[in-house]
Amino acid sequence: VIKRGCWIGQNVVVLPGVTIGELCIIGANSVVTKSVPDRCIALGNPARVIKKWVESAQEWLSVT
Repeated sequence: VIKRGCWIGQNVVVLPGVTIGELCIIGANSVVTKSVPDRCIALGNPARVIKKWVESAQEWLSVT
């Protein structure tokens, strides 16, 4: 399932059973093996969430 407002880069592979949340960004050449929560940036092989939008701060914060 790919929800509303997602941006998916070139050559991305999304495996069966995975959900990509609303307003997500998936980097080019990524392989999405697990579901991605809403408003996140994910990239890599396998794709990992690297940033999440924090509404209260109105900015992207690193997830490390």
